[in-house]
Amino acid sequence: MASVLNISAYLFTRIADAAELKPVLRDRAVAAGLKGTILLAEEGINLFLAGDADAVRDFVDALRADPRFAGLRTKESWSETQPFGRMLVKVKREIIRMDHPAIRPESGRAPSVAPATLRRWLDQGRDDEGREVVLLDTRNAFEVDYGSFVGALDWRLERFTQFPDAAAAAAADLDGKTVVSYCTGGIRCEKAAIYLRESGVDAYQLDGGILGYFEQVGGNHWSGDCFVFDEREALTPGLAPRPEVRA
Repeated sequence: MASVLNISAYLFTRIADAAELKPVLRDRAVAAGLKGTILLAEEGINLFLAGDADAVRDFVDALRADPRFAGLRTKESWSETQPFGRMLVKVKREIIRMDHPAIRPESGRAPSVAPATLRRWLDQGRDDEGREVVLLDTRNAFEVDYGSFVGALDWRLERFTQFPDAAAAAAADLDGKTVVSYCTGGIRCEKAAIYLRESGVDAYQLDGGILGYFEQVGGNHWSGDCFVFDEREALTPGLAPRPEVRA
């Protein structure tokens, strides 16, 4: 029986004291028996944690007590064993590196599309205004190879810092279309959508990313699995480790 709760979450919010916050969060997580990774930067927080369900949720509740993290939303999945080997808390320049400091999601998000809305658009072959919908995968190529939305654009990125140049090269092909960027949990596609909109593209982000889509609407219009950065390796649209890697 799957008894280990796995969560992923991120929030773009200004953190002026990341270095001071690092040992506080690590000590709290270790005391709760949690393992995983927490990334802190001036622009926000990104975390992947696993452990006893009550301990994980108590940790998140305590984090949300800080007004800076009150809006933190988690995506949950389950596993039979602990998928992380240790508990790490790191301070980074960016919680997801793009090397474009002018892109500041904490100052205002790009418009998002709810999973149910995206499924309806894909079902009907257009958005609600009759425009062509283009799905844009913002993940690295090796992640895309595990699975993706059917027909999505894949720019074969090796790292996210290549996204701006790839977007510039494809700008003409995106003109006049409704572009929905997506990634595993939402963090990359949030920055991507802002960048695209500032470049004149009518771009939106998939709210909650792939995992949020799986949670709310399942695997409609999806082919394959979703790569995750832990020992489970990949999840099915049912948010379970794919059979060949399940313990």
